[in-house]
Amino acid sequence: MSELLYYDLKRSVSMSPSLSVQVARELGRRIVAGAIDPDTLLDEENTLAERFKVSRVVIRDAVKILVSKGMLDVRRGIGTRVRPRNDWNLLDDDVLAWHLSAPPSREFLMQLLEIRLAFEPKAARWAAERGSKEDIEAIKEACDRMEAAVGSSENFVVADALFHKAILHAANNEILTAIEGVIYSALLVSIKITNQTQESNLKSIPFHRSLYQAIAAGKAEKAEKMAGDLLGDAAERLRKEIEAGKE
Repeated sequence: MSELLYYDLKRSVSMSPSLSVQVARELGRRIVAGAIDPDTLLDEENTLAERFKVSRVVIRDAVKILVSKGMLDVRRGIGTRVRPRNDWNLLDDDVLAWHLSAPPSREFLMQLLEIRLAFEPKAARWAAERGSKEDIEAIKEACDRMEAAVGSSENFVVADALFHKAILHAANNEILTAIEGVIYSALLVSIKITNQTQESNLKSIPFHRSLYQAIAAGKAEKAEKMAGDLLGDAAERLRKEIEAGKE
């Protein structure tokens, strides 16, 4: 799954990103992938400008972008250093997207799933309690889209992401809506590990359909439990895949 799909879901991709954005993305991908280790000093400005075939101003602007994401630290007289991972803004859209270009990080994916388990069951409860007619219809449409896309991994995961996004929006909580990128990153990275098939897609549809029906019926407690069960099952299947990959 491409990081462009993440940007499409967020509707934040630009058709013609500036040169500085392009350079920042390339450096960011390398840092996230571990090709540039924490505490490593980047090459000097002139070297980077020559490598990327851009001006020094473009390099400076690219570095500023990564500094704003907590990934780089610029010290006069020392240079530009890669900051430790725990300093990064991990919920930044670009940082989440760049994980899709890196080798799948099972540890990071499990952390994303833990966040989803912490918040999404409550979102389902609140969707059942607060969701408008339009909100509920959006959840149904996403569920229908999942059913129509079982034969395509990419189309199915997009529909799956839109299903969970619709639930977050139906909860009518701005903070929850702000973390939708976690869902997209978790789903798109997990596909790389689980190799989702048409059979597994088909099996998951009744669970999503039942969750939609609980929300539509205003059964808040049931919706919360079902969302927890759905995500818990996904986390357990992922753990099995990860353990199998270690053998």
